[in-house]
Amino acid sequence: MADSTDLIPDNTQLQSATASNSAAAAPVPSANAASDRADLRPESIDDAVIRLAGNSQDGIQSAGAFLARLAGRSDQDVMTYMTIPATISGGPSIFQVRMGTGEVLSAGDEADFLVAFYQHSYQDHIDFLKEGGVLLYDSDNVEPNLDDKRFVYVGVPITGLTVEALGGTAKDKGKNIFVLGLIAKIFHLDVEKLATLIKEKFAGKDESIVNTAIMAFTAGYAYPVGNVLTKQYQFHKLEKKPGAPDQITMDGNTALAYGLIAAGVRYGAGYPITPWSSVMEVLRGQLPKYGGIFVQAEDELGAVSLALGFSFSGYLAVTGSAGPGISLKTEAIGWASMAEMPLLIVNVQRGGPSTGLPTNVEQSDLHQAIYGGHGDSPRVVLAASTVEDCFYIALEAARIARKYSTPVFILSDTSLATRIEAFDEPDLPKLMQDPKPNLTPRQTFKPYPIDQITQHVAPGTRILDGKYPLLSGLEHDEHGHPTGSPKLHMVMTAKRRNKLRKLAEELPLPEIYGDKEGDTLLVGWGSTYGPIHDAVKLARENGEKIAAIHLRHIHPLPNGLEKIFGNFKRIVVVEMNDQGVYGYGQLATILRARFCEPKIESVTKTDGLTYRVKEILENVFKGRAFARNIPRTGAATVHASTSPETVKSTREVVPQGVG
Repeated sequence: MADSTDLIPDNTQLQSATASNSAAAAPVPSANAASDRADLRPESIDDAVIRLAGNSQDGIQSAGAFLARLAGRSDQDVMTYMTIPATISGGPSIFQVRMGTGEVLSAGDEADFLVAFYQHSYQDHIDFLKEGGVLLYDSDNVEPNLDDKRFVYVGVPITGLTVEALGGTAKDKGKNIFVLGLIAKIFHLDVEKLATLIKEKFAGKDESIVNTAIMAFTAGYAYPVGNVLTKQYQFHKLEKKPGAPDQITMDGNTALAYGLIAAGVRYGAGYPITPWSSVMEVLRGQLPKYGGIFVQAEDELGAVSLALGFSFSGYLAVTGSAGPGISLKTEAIGWASMAEMPLLIVNVQRGGPSTGLPTNVEQSDLHQAIYGGHGDSPRVVLAASTVEDCFYIALEAARIARKYSTPVFILSDTSLATRIEAFDEPDLPKLMQDPKPNLTPRQTFKPYPIDQITQHVAPGTRILDGKYPLLSGLEHDEHGHPTGSPKLHMVMTAKRRNKLRKLAEELPLPEIYGDKEGDTLLVGWGSTYGPIHDAVKLARENGEKIAAIHLRHIHPLPNGLEKIFGNFKRIVVVEMNDQGVYGYGQLATILRARFCEPKIESVTKTDGLTYRVKEILENVFKGRAFARNIPRTGAATVHASTSPETVKSTREVVPQGVG
């Protein structure tokens, strides 16, 4: 699962790959080279938020992913955020990377460093750049307002220099890798590791593609940024503790897919839909290596039915989709509830209803997951909070599905699906589950005992007394025989409900982050974990008595939450869905119904974007301003040498300073 780190090229290899081009053939400066420019010495920083803004066709997602994976290989924390257009033709897009040596819980409210490829990129995102931040813009396409003295302006003819480095046929291709080279220079990044990542990305493709990418990167790295930017930056180095596990970097969908494999899932079926599809693609590629298979069905109903067939055979299976596809699977999920069949259902949520906002984030499928079925059809609902948790939530879901013989929903969302984080590599030898069904012979077997939790038995299991069980979507007796008895229907309905109550007894209470008692408790679920925790941290720094809990088990809820709620004057549920007819978001509605607690309030939004820390605090504490403890020195500077004409005429290489 970890990225390969073999075949690390040295600077000589980088130089030889570009020897045929005059602009790109300049030797890559050594990180240890001496410099007579005192202002080029790197400024040591803890973390930085870098936002790339352009069009989806520019490959900015690839450039951002390279930065994120470099952070992971450098034992740094990292979190990304991206937006992509929903149209096939593409359009405006961003990729934001927050990387550094401290704890990174959110992708950042403001950018320290904004790269604008086009005029609309500059106009749409300049307000996200913090005061004193650096705007790096393509001077071939962008004309910023240099009278705005809040920012540092660095104009580089990115388009022209990329074409010059790669040849006239390059046109707009390669700008992302050129910019990656610029960022590597400015932030004093590990050139060798980045070059390795580029080679790995294009491994298996024509060698000319790899060479072209290296040429673009080297040209960007060789650009004399020292002529227009008075400082370079270098992240504090964090010494790795002896015996500490290696870090891996991946997005949430990939982590979820590998978590399913570790959980012993070997079979599944699905149908493509954004943003679930990449989970399906990873499983299609990986499950055959473990003796399994993932089937792309003809439609959503076929997919869930195939998965149920796999689970019926004794192998816990998975299906998944986004909200619209889950709607189509609903009837078959009801069958799983009635037949008490273990099944994993992944819902990578997006904006709705209908096709809604296919590439934007929302948490509006919670009620669908809990209640979305005809009749009383109880199911378990879990929600992943981070990319790392996408891996471990799959293990938890599989454990519950097997133990309680029930369908289990795993809720993720577009934010988790696409963002990249670094986390400790899981101890796979200890975590990997045996996928094989238990075929131990049984003496007498009732598949649906009234006074016990159902345990599904795989076909082929020998029943010694010859009374083999039946399974049915009809109401049934203890042996699975269909029945229309009113009394039995009531008893069996209670049986299916009560096993969720039994599960609630074993669930741990969520950890309290912040004050154990006080004025305000923030409650969240899913991908809001990081911004909520950052909001608590900032509010406490400003004197508030505040804490947060994050619910991983949504249905059933763990017992004892009311004891936590009792220690706070206000309970504010923060989620990304609509406030509804009665003024409360979906989780807030459930909590108010469960605990009859009038002090439960709701903060919601449906703009398709992830929460910013500022947004949360402004809504929780209306009218209150919160100061960030960020030291600033000096005033924002506009460098005189950043005009397009000056920049274009600059071609000499300025070596990096000594940090």
